[in-house]
Amino acid sequence: MAPALLILAAGMGSRYGGMKQLDRIGPSGETIMDYSVYDAIRSGFGKVVFVIRKSFEKAFREQVADKLKGKIKVEIAFQELSDLPNGYRCPDGREKPWGTGHAIWVARDLIRENFAVINADDFYGRGAISLMADHLLSQKPGEKGKYSMVGYRLENTLSDHGHVSRGVCQVDPRGMLLNVEEFKALEQDSNGFIISNGQKTQLTRDEVVSMNFWGFGPDVFPHLEEKMMDFLATRIETEKGEFFIPMVVDELIRENKAEVRVLPSQSQWFGVTYKQDKEKAADALREMISRGMYPARLW
Repeated sequence: MAPALLILAAGMGSRYGGMKQLDRIGPSGETIMDYSVYDAIRSGFGKVVFVIRKSFEKAFREQVADKLKGKIKVEIAFQELSDLPNGYRCPDGREKPWGTGHAIWVARDLIRENFAVINADDFYGRGAISLMADHLLSQKPGEKGKYSMVGYRLENTLSDHGHVSRGVCQVDPRGMLLNVEEFKALEQDSNGFIISNGQKTQLTRDEVVSMNFWGFGPDVFPHLEEKMMDFLATRIETEKGEFFIPMVVDELIRENKAEVRVLPSQSQWFGVTYKQDKEKAADALREMISRGMYPARLW
């Protein structure tokens, strides 16, 4: 069965200053996720599932989903604060989304096949998407606890315009993920050192980091629900607490419930965390179009 591509597109874009997932970056008005879907179609993915917020469904369908009719099967899941496991209720006043782990979980009724997860506002590259597609297609149907992750070098994932959060990975000689440590507020200082929350770190710039490009089987959904209930039991009242997918993966590895193969990628990565990143992203796309990697108009 062809794998599915799950695109997390419900973010609020607070640092960007708007809905970056719908911002037009390509020369013909394409969003970054348009390029991800284009590469996914060429790589053998059978459908794409978008996770969005109900509040911008109309704009999303008009700008993104409707253009894909006849090209790939499209489904939409909604990440709403109220969608929680049985027994839990969103506290009054909560506005911040519950995080990437929750964003994946809300698609639980739409995915029955192996699937990849990416962010809507990150460009992962044709090679990386093809690498993940091949890996998912090579897995035996019904395998449980056999996951994967595309890894990038830390140096290639920093923003020139502010701090970012990254999951720094430890990988064993077999290429299997040992753990993921979440670093927040990472950036380069004026001397080229990697700092976190203003403090110098021991990071060397060569570390493998997760850019939220994961490969899972549908068996991950019960794990997500269990871990989310653990999270909510202690942090539901934390106004800005988030349930991150690297945290789930790290726990599953430590509990011997999953193993994750790291797929090293040399593909070009870029994202639009800040408004100033848009120009750099647009320049990179124009350069790839000039080399014939993409048509000037995707759809």
